[in-house]
Amino acid sequence: MSRPNASLGPRLAAACAAGLVAALGVVLGATCAAVLGAAGLHAQEIVDLPADDVSVSPDLELVYNIGSAAAAAEWEEFTSISGVAFDGASNLYLLDGTQTSADVRVVVVDAAGGFVNSFGRAGDGPGEFRAATQLVVWEDGQVLVEDMMYAGYHVFSPAGEFERMVRESGGGLVAMARRPGLRPERTGARTLIGHSRRTIQRVDMSSEDVRDQVLVEAWAPVEDEGPRSGDLEDMIGEAWGFEPDLLFDALPSGGVAFSDSSAWAIKLTDPSGTVSRILRRPIRPLAVTEEMEEVERERRLEIESNRTLTQRGGPPPPSVLEFIDNYRSLQREAVENMRFFPEVPLIAAVRTAWDGALWVQRSTEPGADEPGPIDVIAPDGRYLGTLQTGTAALPDMPDAFGPGGLVAFIGADEFDVPVITVWRLPPAIRLESARPPPAR
Repeated sequence: MSRPNASLGPRLAAACAAGLVAALGVVLGATCAAVLGAAGLHAQEIVDLPADDVSVSPDLELVYNIGSAAAAAEWEEFTSISGVAFDGASNLYLLDGTQTSADVRVVVVDAAGGFVNSFGRAGDGPGEFRAATQLVVWEDGQVLVEDMMYAGYHVFSPAGEFERMVRESGGGLVAMARRPGLRPERTGARTLIGHSRRTIQRVDMSSEDVRDQVLVEAWAPVEDEGPRSGDLEDMIGEAWGFEPDLLFDALPSGGVAFSDSSAWAIKLTDPSGTVSRILRRPIRPLAVTEEMEEVERERRLEIESNRTLTQRGGPPPPSVLEFIDNYRSLQREAVENMRFFPEVPLIAAVRTAWDGALWVQRSTEPGADEPGPIDVIAPDGRYLGTLQTGTAALPDMPDAFGPGGLVAFIGADEFDVPVITVWRLPPAIRLESARPPPAR
């Protein structure tokens, strides 16, 4: 049976350095001090940020918006935007269309919101999508589209021409999207930052097959019991509520910024994955109540009930349907019997702006509708201020960051038609980069 990890090794040392002493109480203080000394974490720079928020006005400058039911041009009649990303020349790329729809495509607009290009479509040929699930854009404009039903990735040139397919190994009967939340590295290589369980990986897309290597071993709040048996019951395991997510983004320097605990603690690595700096704020996590547990259980049960099967080419055989039904039944049973961590993780999202500024969104009380505030921090530990979300200019964490302070948001009009809005951040929360845009 899995249980919260209490081993006194490198993971506890990392937890102590991340500020979990405040979350776990005074009793752990002496133990943490001993572990920190033994692990040699004094080599890492610990930066303690202010406890009190300093509010900064979003004061964003509207650059352009595209889409809506009243769109003037046919190219901006979007159906469902599942991904947006900027390149180094401030062009914005949009993955439009549902996963298996006939009108799925990639649309490119320039820095003023004008149409540049459109490429990709549904189908089974080169550069055609069976189930497009994710969009990634490198700084020079090369595009990667994850395709769940191919168990692979389409790679397009900056001009939108299909170049090649990169495949995952071990496809299996039911192909699935394997790497949600991929982030492009801005180092000139065809590499991405992704994760698997509690590890952060550098993913190489430069050849015909995906190659990855572990960059960071994050703290694991639940013990990993090792390889599972072939039984479906054993593969499902226990469900935990309020388990700290592994949140991360790529830094322009080639390292990563990540959060792996319930505390307000951001770890920064160098390109090799070695943690060199830890940023902390002395904010206490919210204690979990029985009411919160019930709300979280109902939320997770609703997710399980709403899961749908994405497939092409006719209904699956009865054996596959039986497997899926058993899997869903066991998942629901695990949620009904889920266990809970004692605190709500403080951090809900970690993103890196184009210039390297860290955007750290705090969580709100479970069940609340409003998004949490966003702390903006320079990688060297300078606190730039806190932004309040839920406004017209800053509804939530931006969906994409671009050069020159650009940010993009995916929204919808009153008819639920997608609208993409691009704003420019004010100087107060920008770190001006000296890097020129790449040659196109």
